[in-house]
Amino acid sequence: MAIGSAKWLGLGYFTYFFCYGIYLPFWGVWLKGIGLDAEKIGLLLGCGMVARFMGSLLIASQVKHPAQLITALRLLALMTCLFAAGYWVGQQWLWLLLVMVGFNLFFSPLVPLSDALAATWTQQIGLKYGPVRLWGSLAFVISSALTGLLVNHWSSQAILALLSVGVLAMLGGMLLPPLTQPQGEERHGAAGGGWRAWRDLLRENSVWRFMLCVTLLQGAHAAYYGFSAIWWQQSGYSSSVVGYLWSLGVVAEIVVFALSNRLFRRWRARDLLLLSGLCALVRWSLLGATTALPWLIVGQILHCGSFTVCHLAAMRFIAARSGPDVIRLQSIYSALAMGGGIAVMTMICGVLFTPLQGHLFWLMALVALPALFLRPRAA
Repeated sequence: MAIGSAKWLGLGYFTYFFCYGIYLPFWGVWLKGIGLDAEKIGLLLGCGMVARFMGSLLIASQVKHPAQLITALRLLALMTCLFAAGYWVGQQWLWLLLVMVGFNLFFSPLVPLSDALAATWTQQIGLKYGPVRLWGSLAFVISSALTGLLVNHWSSQAILALLSVGVLAMLGGMLLPPLTQPQGEERHGAAGGGWRAWRDLLRENSVWRFMLCVTLLQGAHAAYYGFSAIWWQQSGYSSSVVGYLWSLGVVAEIVVFALSNRLFRRWRARDLLLLSGLCALVRWSLLGATTALPWLIVGQILHCGSFTVCHLAAMRFIAARSGPDVIRLQSIYSALAMGGGIAVMTMICGVLFTPLQGHLFWLMALVALPALFLRPRAA
C-alpha cells in the first residue's frame, strides 16, 4: 500500500515529534516518578543529550546516497523501538543510563535524515517542505498536552506507555512504501575536506563567534527542558496545565516560523541573535522570578524568541555560506548548539536544581547574557 511521498514524510515528522513532545517535557517527570533525585535525573538527561549529539554527528553522516535514506530511517526507528522496550525491562540507574544513551543515539538522527530526504524530494518531485514539516510541530503540541492530561488522570507511568505507542507508530509508518523512491547524487557528508577544512572554518572570527553565541542561547534552555515540568508541578500545577504550557510554547514557535518571511525578511542574522538574546533574558528572568500563571504564559509565548528566532538566525547565517561550508556548519550547529551545549548545561542544572529550585532560571539568564556581546559582526 504505497502512499504519496509528502504524506509519507509528513507521517514520519508527525510520529517523531509526537514522541519528542512526550520525551522532552516529561521524561524528567517520569524519572522522578520512579524515585530518582534531581542530580541523577540531570546526569541521565545530560548523557542522553550527549548521545543525541553523537548520533546526529556520527550516524547521520554515514548515509552517503539518497537511495539509502528510507532504509536508514527504518533501521533507526527499529533500534529506537528496541531501546524503548528496555525502559520496561528494568529501572536500575545504570540500566537506565545504558538504555537512555542507546535510545537517544538512534532516535536523534531521524530528523537530520528526514530533512535530507525532504531536500532530495524537493529537487526530485518539487516537495513543499514547510507544509510537510508543520505536521511535526502540530504533533508536538498534541502529544505534550495529551501527556499532561494522562499523567494527571493516571500516573507518571502514562509517559512511558504513550512513548512506547508513539515509537511503534513511527516504525509502522516508516515501513509503508512511499510512491517515489529517493534518487540523486551521492552526498559526501559533513566531513568532506578533512580536518583542515573544519579547523579553517572554525578559526574564522565570524564563525566561532556565531557558534559560541547560538550554543549559549540554546544551552540556556536546559533548565526548561529538564526541570520546568518538575518545578511547576512542585509549585502546585497539575500535569495537564504543564502540558498546556509546553504546547503554548510550540504554538508560538509555529506562528513565528509561519510568519518569518514577513516579519524578518530584511533582518540580518546578527539582528535576529540580538532579538533572541533579549527575549531569552526576559523569559528566563520571568520564570526565575515567579510561578504565577499569567507570567508563565508570557514566558512560554517568549519561546518563539528565545528558541525560534535563534534558530532562524542560525539558518540565515548558514545559508549565507557557500558549498561544503553549509553542510559543515549545519553539522556543527546541530551537534554543539542543539546537542552538546544543552547536554553540559543539563548536567549542571541537575546538580543545582535541589539547592536553587526555580531560581535556576536566573542562571539560564546569565548563560544567555554573553551572547548579546558575542554576535558576529559581519552576519
